[in-house]
Amino acid sequence: MVENRIVSDTVSPEDASLELSVRPSSFTNYIGQEQVKHNLKIFIEAAKIREESLDHVLLYGPPGLGKTTLAGIIAAEMNVQLKTTSGPAIERAGDLAAILTALSPGDVLFIDEIHRLNRAVEEVLYSAMEDFCLDIVIGKGEGARSIRIDLPPFTLVGATTRAGALSAPLRDRFGVLCRLEYYETEELAKIITRTADIFGIEVVESAALEIAKRSRGTPRIANRLLRRVRDFAQVQGNDYIDLEITNNALDQLQVDKQGLDHIDHKLLLSMIEKYRGGPVGVETISATIGEEVTTVEEVYEPYLLQIGFIQRTPRGRVVTDLAYRHFKMEVPKD
Repeated sequence: MVENRIVSDTVSPEDASLELSVRPSSFTNYIGQEQVKHNLKIFIEAAKIREESLDHVLLYGPPGLGKTTLAGIIAAEMNVQLKTTSGPAIERAGDLAAILTALSPGDVLFIDEIHRLNRAVEEVLYSAMEDFCLDIVIGKGEGARSIRIDLPPFTLVGATTRAGALSAPLRDRFGVLCRLEYYETEELAKIITRTADIFGIEVVESAALEIAKRSRGTPRIANRLLRRVRDFAQVQGNDYIDLEITNNALDQLQVDKQGLDHIDHKLLLSMIEKYRGGPVGVETISATIGEEVTTVEEVYEPYLLQIGFIQRTPRGRVVTDLAYRHFKMEVPKD
């Protein structure tokens, strides 16, 4: 289970409501991911010229970078309805059939965590994506028969944090593949300023930049940190957020200058102090910090790898010199 982390990539109901309130509805208001936006605009415009549905789109990359938001923008730009579900929610082929047959021509179907579809459901999806039809088997044994149900043309937008976990046949049926990258500090500062404006509170430029620096390159985390810093400011009777308030709030939240919180510290220090910096197997790390292996791999590791604090090797994870210096510890000699 993921602990209550201020920089966690899991989404609480409160944070989900927050994301909806600040989520951009057009490419104009969507900050960052410039190459992805540029390509999608071209593909959407071409589809509209041909009066066709947009080809199926796979959005992949770390959590919290705006995949769900992009799905909504794609539907808005195509002037069609967006239907949303997730891989774990589609348990049987019949569940998928019910969703697909309810679509109107041109609709966008967004499947989050598409890598978690079970194989039986995935196989039904193949013909739906390729030929816009469903092949359903009714009955069993000698009395079984297959019927084909035609579907309206639609666009499937799949989102995943683990593109490598998708089967090749499913991945190959997406015509548009977009990888979302971590955001630059300046981009996050713009997002924070925009969100603060929506919240009705002023944030000075230096404060927005400081929050951005500690947001792990992730808009979801940036907005979450802003919300918590706003709490500190308002309790102190301020209707604005300055650098002093920001530093105090983030220090109280145990989010350091690199955006690492107490769980990241626990992971890194455990590897350093108990295993001499590694190599350490991910299962051992998981047991040491009391988290599931998938949580370590999907929530903690991506950013630590991105900033160069750990490395993956054939023998396990290794803490780098950068991490030792971050903790002001002597780098071990070979």
